[in-house]
Amino acid sequence: MTARAVPLWVGKTPDSDIPPRVRLRVFQREGGVCWISGRKIRPGEKWECDHRVALINGGSHSEDNLFPALVEAHKVKNAEDVAIKSKTYRMAAKHNGTWPKSKTPIRSRGFQSARQTTGTDR
Repeated sequence: MTARAVPLWVGKTPDSDIPPRVRLRVFQREGGVCWISGRKIRPGEKWECDHRVALINGGSHSEDNLFPALVEAHKVKNAEDVAIKSKTYRMAAKHNGTWPKSKTPIRSRGFQSARQTTGTDR
């Protein structure tokens, strides 16, 4: 096994733009296949670099965590990532006792009226 000729790219911050040279390396490494749908990305199709492990779920902003993804498939995966993060946050907050209690009062049927008229009471 030979050593890597080009150093692995790591973003300085999670918001760092991915350089075009890194996008090209990611695309070529995966053979131009969308890692989410498994479909070959055709020339002219819009694609994005996606983090396999999302940043909000603890993934790194580095070249080894980037994979090509078609725009539509990427939108669906991002929604799933946010849902996972939200669920994780809610579970941790409830466990720690910091999750706010409901402000909506419990609704009940109410009490029966004190007077009940039946046919035999007259």
